[in-house]
Amino acid sequence: MIAARTTTKRAATGALTGLALGDALGFPTEFDDVPSILAKCGPWREMELPRPAIVTDDTQMTLALARGIRTAMDRGVLAPLRLARPVREEFVEWYHSPENNRAPGNTCLVACRALDSDRPWQEASRIGSKGCGANMRVAPVGLVPGLSEEQRAGAAQLQAALTHGHPTALAASDLTARAVYLLSQGAEPLGLVGLLRSYAYENRSRYHEKWLGDLWTRSRDRSPRHFAERGWDECLAVLERLDKAVRTANPETDPCLVTGEGWIAEEALATGLLCFLLFPEEPVTALRRAACTSGDSDSIACLTGAFAGAHLGATAWPEEWAERIEYRSDLLTLGALWDA
Repeated sequence: MIAARTTTKRAATGALTGLALGDALGFPTEFDDVPSILAKCGPWREMELPRPAIVTDDTQMTLALARGIRTAMDRGVLAPLRLARPVREEFVEWYHSPENNRAPGNTCLVACRALDSDRPWQEASRIGSKGCGANMRVAPVGLVPGLSEEQRAGAAQLQAALTHGHPTALAASDLTARAVYLLSQGAEPLGLVGLLRSYAYENRSRYHEKWLGDLWTRSRDRSPRHFAERGWDECLAVLERLDKAVRTANPETDPCLVTGEGWIAEEALATGLLCFLLFPEEPVTALRRAACTSGDSDSIACLTGAFAGAHLGATAWPEEWAERIEYRSDLLTLGALWDA
């Protein structure tokens, strides 16, 4: 039943399209406070997709990851080395691309420059960074069919670690992919935060050595378990805030005031989820709320779009918006691959 419904709604196409639409809607409002956004765009519930609908590095790196996953799975069962190599190549190609001109984060730039070498990827990873660049691009991991829980978690954390090595970046990416996966499979939004908290508790002490290698030794943690727990505990703390916010937040108030501005991974996850959960059956309203925030609006909105699209599918988005989003052909090709 769930498989048939998931195929019918085309969750992968919906999630990838929603991610890009949120990115484009939030691009012009990033770095602005809410009063400035309202002065520039008018009432937030009436925000329109810019013309042209240009995206940022968030969508570009999502597509790079998606292509890397596709290449890896064309070569066989998804495994650490099989995934790391093509994703690394895609990230380096993005780094050198003339289209990499959308104000990307410094961590991604520094790490991708270091990845363009023969060194182990762990040496390129920025072990102290938990920026939202780790999980704003992870949605494809939650959309690929047929993965085991171990593969999905390992792949989510590995793709994050290629650039952002902080344990919270890894845990937040794992949780983001998990949320996308659960919604694509028909999980009810009302119970989503509880499911994510349970998942975090279950995995709190687990270090995916097979996927991460000796990454943890580059931190000051006394053991891989301690390294993992540090990240999951920060995510559990923000999920607790999110749980309360879903029940008490005023939709007219800036979501960043309760779950954070989204510059760091765990806050991007929480605020993106909050915007979605405030309007679980109104995807465009959720995107507009996410884009009208005082924090990292494009990353928050792209996560909101991924969650809403995974939940509602490809028909969630106005055709007029979806038809003119940048990289539409790439988004549709990858979405169709995984929806099939």
